[in-house]
Amino acid sequence: MERIIQLHTESRTIKVPAGTTVRSIVTDHLHLDDGTSKYTDNPVVALRMNNEILPFGARITVDAHIEPVLLFSDLGKRMYRHTLSYMLALASDRLFPARRLVIGHALGDGFYFNFDGHYALSKEDVESLGREMLRLVEMDTPIELDTVSYQDALSYFQEKGYLATSLLLSYRNDPTLHLYRCQDFIDIAYEPLIPRTGLLAVWELRPYGERGMLLRFPLSSDFLHISKFRDNPLLFSIFREYKIWGSLLKVDCLGTMNKICGSPPEIHTFIRMNEDLQHRKISQIADMISQRGTVKVVFIAGPSSSGKTTFSIRLAIQLRLLGYNPIQISLDNYYRPKSEAPKDAEGKPDLEVLEALDLTLFRNNLGALYAGEEVDLPRFDFKGDGRRYFEGKPISLKDNTILVIEGIHGLNPDLVPNIDRSTTFKIYISALTQLNLDDHNRISTTDNRILRRIVRDNRTRSTSAQRTLEMWPSVERGETQHIFPYQNQADTMINSALDYELAVLKPYAEPLLRTVKPEAYAEYPVSRRLLKFLENVYPIPADLVPSDSLLREFIGGSEFHSEC
Repeated sequence: MERIIQLHTESRTIKVPAGTTVRSIVTDHLHLDDGTSKYTDNPVVALRMNNEILPFGARITVDAHIEPVLLFSDLGKRMYRHTLSYMLALASDRLFPARRLVIGHALGDGFYFNFDGHYALSKEDVESLGREMLRLVEMDTPIELDTVSYQDALSYFQEKGYLATSLLLSYRNDPTLHLYRCQDFIDIAYEPLIPRTGLLAVWELRPYGERGMLLRFPLSSDFLHISKFRDNPLLFSIFREYKIWGSLLKVDCLGTMNKICGSPPEIHTFIRMNEDLQHRKISQIADMISQRGTVKVVFIAGPSSSGKTTFSIRLAIQLRLLGYNPIQISLDNYYRPKSEAPKDAEGKPDLEVLEALDLTLFRNNLGALYAGEEVDLPRFDFKGDGRRYFEGKPISLKDNTILVIEGIHGLNPDLVPNIDRSTTFKIYISALTQLNLDDHNRISTTDNRILRRIVRDNRTRSTSAQRTLEMWPSVERGETQHIFPYQNQADTMINSALDYELAVLKPYAEPLLRTVKPEAYAEYPVSRRLLKFLENVYPIPADLVPSDSLLREFIGGSEFHSEC
């Protein structure tokens, strides 16, 4: 006898046979998409089932609350970008089947791609790929979800030459896998894809660098247009540097990383090499500061969970080795009390804006130090009543003194508008993982930072994963407005990501993410996505991490932080 399930919307209840596809529910019962909607119509691209995101090919087998996911939404935006990468891989498979297309990293409003090996992307290659993508959009071909056996999927990717995907799957034992099919092209996707190529109407493909290209997508502020291109050569140079390091370490994808993690002798050496490369980079930055000869203040800025605090300590150690007397200052100590903080659009204290700092006090303190005066620096009581106090330990700026000042606004020229630029050195830091899941699926640097933040917040503040995820959108808005626009103000950048860190973070993050339940409307889809991603990661124990590692700022046990 056919089993009937009940699907609840905001206005009514729908009864359908168990196993009905999302596509059928959307088109036949919700009457939201007949398969001909255009991109500009803001069509339905997926369905929320008890807050889990399901693509059109998925089947619903239980009673559930359902809600459509629109293309012009935060969830739709993520699906759109992921599907654009899928379509570029399809175009490359059509035109250049003998070449290996590899996604590199995000760069502004785009993803960087190149051909691995001795193939360089010419301008003509990029134009040909663009034309093929346009043809696919015009054809409006379905992108269908297939469920296949593990062995069939593994055999297919091995025969196709997708070695990174094959290696990653070798560390999984799922009986079946979800693959996406468009015409006769099949590839794996670790997140839901948009159901038709005709909805991928707004993008730009342009040559970039000596050997690659950028696949650009619309920003959230304007889904209908591609914004004017703004280059970020400094950030690209850092990604390129770390890709070179990855090739030296012989690790460029998660499958290779998993293989090393499963070998105790190899992982010990690999961790040491990662840490030594980061030490070397910090030492090089200290040398750059010293070679200037006029630097009195080093400003360090970066997004949340980039490791600013530990980096500033380790940089200070390197500066001491060069004969300087570094004094570390956190801009967090200049926060105004919450009662005096600027308000956001909802009337809540906005701690992300520059004006949340007591700028008058900070500028007066820095001016006094430059004038040779002694200054008693403030401390902000984050655990107590949320007010500033003074320790009565004045400092002064001597000939060999360098102030190392870290905080999210460190690169903002309005922080200290009248300071002599020749006396400053600015550093941008972020966790920019150079690993991919496989050739066509990247590891999001934002996801890396979220995992760091979840683990640290829970350990140091007993904050739940749900609460951290709840706060994250406001953190991202603050970064977009107050940090990222000033990246290229930096004299140099450093990548704080360590290739092995996901393997360490996994055992900490997974149980925390599992506490986020389906009723958490905004946070549950993110927690599910992160858990599915972490299924691909082979864990390693935290006791392998050196006590001076930047990663210790998040997992604890740092020799630099008493609270860790």
